[in-house]
Amino acid sequence: MAGEKIAVYAEQLFIAERNRKAIAPLTEQDTSLTIDDAYAIQLANVERVLKMGHVISGKKIGLTSEGIQKQMGVNEPDYGHLFAAMDCKDGKAPIDQLIQAKIEGEVAFILKADLAGGKVTREDVIAATDYVSAAFEIVDSRVADWKIKLVDTVSDNASSGRYILGSKKLSLGEVDLPSVTMKLYKNGSLAGEGTGAAVLGDPCVSVAWLANRLWSYGVTLKAGEVILSGAFSAAPPAVKGDSFTAEFSSLGKVEAQFV
Repeated sequence: MAGEKIAVYAEQLFIAERNRKAIAPLTEQDTSLTIDDAYAIQLANVERVLKMGHVISGKKIGLTSEGIQKQMGVNEPDYGHLFAAMDCKDGKAPIDQLIQAKIEGEVAFILKADLAGGKVTREDVIAATDYVSAAFEIVDSRVADWKIKLVDTVSDNASSGRYILGSKKLSLGEVDLPSVTMKLYKNGSLAGEGTGAAVLGDPCVSVAWLANRLWSYGVTLKAGEVILSGAFSAAPPAVKGDSFTAEFSSLGKVEAQFV
């Protein structure tokens, strides 16, 4: 795609996020858009945000579970960048900085070595991981009414919004991720549940897929980064005043409050 079109669509998404006003799906504006175009749009905004002084804190994979794929109307994962400013260290998510938030319970990987080269395996992920923890990813779409196809969400930095990490840290030798269970509570009521096996069979496999997919665009998963590996269940919506708790077997819990 011509660079001018990439710039135009990237600008639309950037302004939508800044103004908190969603736009029409890019796939409705231009039916010729490809996944490679979408990632070029994403990277254009990543470069723009970096020039503003923000720092990449990690990467994410989304749409890994069947529940999320059905909810979003897509049939394969998406992928995007995380920034340090997205980390809600106090567990409080500022709803006025988001457009149409949803929340996902998942496992975060914190790396101690890079994952690169395009042939990353599950075993490579295990060797490169410092520890894992429970996490919330708060997804948000700059596309009106979440009417997204895969190209729309990849263009939109995989619908990234904010994230929260739990306090408990375990090495991968201390936990069997596919068998980890999660219960997600919204304002005290059960809102979703799932297991690690919902994330491409094993969250470690999900991280390997992400490393290999991003490598095709020259992007590396780097030591010290947070890698959000994918949701255990469908994502409930969140509004101001909502509180959420995700309770994971082995990994403890993570809490979020929308303020």
